[in-house]
Amino acid sequence: MIKNFKWLFLVSLTFVACNNDEVEVISNSSDGKVLTAGTADFTKFIALGNSLTAGYSDSALFIEGQKGSYPNILSQQFALVGGGQFKTPFMADNIGGFVGIPGFGPRLFFNGAGPAPVPGTPSTNAATVLTGGFNNLGVPGAKSFHLVAAGYGNIAGLATGQANPYFVRFASSPATSIIVDAVAQNATFFSLWIGNNDVLGYATSGGVGANQTGNTNPATYGSNDITDPGVFASVYNSLITALTAKGAKGVVANLPYVTSVPYFTTVPTNAVPGLPPASAAQLNQLFGGINAALAASSLPARFVTLVADDGNSATIETNALLIKDESLINISGAITAALTPSFGAATAGILGNLYGQARHASNSVATRDYIVLPARTVIGTPQIGATAPFNTIGVSFPMQDSTTLTASETAEVKIATDAYNAAIRSIATAKGLAFVDANAVLTQVASGGITANGYTVSSTYVSGGGFSMDGVHPSPRGYALIANQFLAAINTTYGSNLKAVDLSKYRILFTPVL
Repeated sequence: MIKNFKWLFLVSLTFVACNNDEVEVISNSSDGKVLTAGTADFTKFIALGNSLTAGYSDSALFIEGQKGSYPNILSQQFALVGGGQFKTPFMADNIGGFVGIPGFGPRLFFNGAGPAPVPGTPSTNAATVLTGGFNNLGVPGAKSFHLVAAGYGNIAGLATGQANPYFVRFASSPATSIIVDAVAQNATFFSLWIGNNDVLGYATSGGVGANQTGNTNPATYGSNDITDPGVFASVYNSLITALTAKGAKGVVANLPYVTSVPYFTTVPTNAVPGLPPASAAQLNQLFGGINAALAASSLPARFVTLVADDGNSATIETNALLIKDESLINISGAITAALTPSFGAATAGILGNLYGQARHASNSVATRDYIVLPARTVIGTPQIGATAPFNTIGVSFPMQDSTTLTASETAEVKIATDAYNAAIRSIATAKGLAFVDANAVLTQVASGGITANGYTVSSTYVSGGGFSMDGVHPSPRGYALIANQFLAAINTTYGSNLKAVDLSKYRILFTPVL
């Protein structure tokens, strides 16, 4: 039915050669004067958070990615004004993933057409526990309440999802928590960036989860659920209280909107090319009939008029994707009744079930839908088990709920994120901590980019330089940009004059072999 879907992904990709230079930092101060820590003491620096703190990139955690984490970059600058050793619980290789634990790694790389896994087998064993205190306490996958959860590093809990293999590797004991191990180090300075995962799983799964607002018991949450804002605020306050109890200073960051990352912005909502004229006419008749049934029930139209290929290779006609929206009233019965005279009872029944909660995706500001990055591989392909011509995914067969973050689901994520960010800002202000508005920064990255050192870092997938191949986590240059935002906030709050690192010294993509 569709002449060519390759343009959906490839036309937006411009291969940019990786910068293979080693990471470097510049030791000059921000104001040309002698470097000073100001009122901050960087003697013992620890960093708490999730994958963004750990240096996760390209859908995995691996050595070179960990070296480029924003806390590691900060520690290099802190070392110039008295900062001490910064220890990271390095993975065993540059492949990523764990021995015997499915779903982890290997990392992705750009193979010239899209993301592909690097060859090789992971050698990191979660059961091989590392000894000694670590400064980077970032744990990929951790939600806010996981930082205070005892036993989150107990290997016995891996099978039930009550433990995290990344923390299992470096927890001081099976019964400890991340915050307990952090406080035990008596840090003089800390960073905290946590909360992204409290909404991210819900978003990346296309809203396959529950909004737990009003439920104050995290033990009952699913992995893709949205954390209750009250739970988040309580946990966050307890974290800051514990970290500052002995006078430590620190820097915290709020949370970006998930829709500012390429995982949600790369695949357009109008990803269907102009259709063959006969197909366009057939579908317009079908969807027009359903719109008429909707109008008869005093419901708004759900489908737009599709355009046909005009036969001119110089032009590209586009059509909206057909999606399933579970928030819609299910009108299967009405569709079946309306289509029976034209299609017969059997076919009308099939179409009623197929389109009862279907609609065309919206790209308007107020009702924008977001198609998740992995969906690019199924658009335009035949749905197994469905009958032609009603089996082309995204065209005549609705894309399923997991492929789309609908406008209503996006609103739920935004409301929760705004509540979390209000709590972060309020608690940071009350404690006099440095504050990074990561939401504003990444919104700017997604809205044209940020230029520094001769490079513009944007959120364009692959070529923008800001994000890795998983479409969610930063690239090395993206992490350097984030580190600079932390440094600027620290300078403002504590009177230090640490200089931003040079973004040109950080690659935008990792190569297959490191």
